Amino acid sequence: MTQSNVLQLEKDGLLNLASLQTVDCINLKDFDSTVLTVLLAWQKKLQADGLRISVKNAPEKLTVLASVYGVAELLGLS
Repeated sequence: MTQSNVLQLEKDGLLNLASLQTVDCINLKDFDSTVLTVLLAWQKKLQADGLRISVKNAPEKLTVLASVYGVAELLGLS
């Protein structure tokens, strides 16, 4: 997930809101901080419906990025 495909992934996720409650990051290998933008957008949409995102199998890099940007707690990565 990089800047080149982030908008499409965000859009696809928002169209399938039910599948966003649990996001399994086991296959997330090549990514940058834009992944946080997508996860936060999905979280915001879920919160509007009284739901919460659950991120499973987050790579260490994702957890570190979320901590650096101060959003780890919002995504349940702290």
